[in-house]
Amino acid sequence: MTDNGEQIDRKTTRSICDAVGERLQQSLRPEPSRLSSHLQHLMDELRKRDSENRRRPPN
Repeated sequence: MTDNGEQIDRKTTRSICDAVGERLQQSLRPEPSRLSSHLQHLMDELRKRDSENRRRPPN
């Protein structure tokens, strides 16, 4: 809720969260050479699942 009492709908809130998340991923992306192969595999799996969740319609 904003200071003037207006509410942001769920779709707008989700869009804002997704946009912030994408910007953070771009800004904080680790250099691949610093990750162990196991950690790199886990990060890849996390990205895959996150991408799949974004494609699903919200409840």
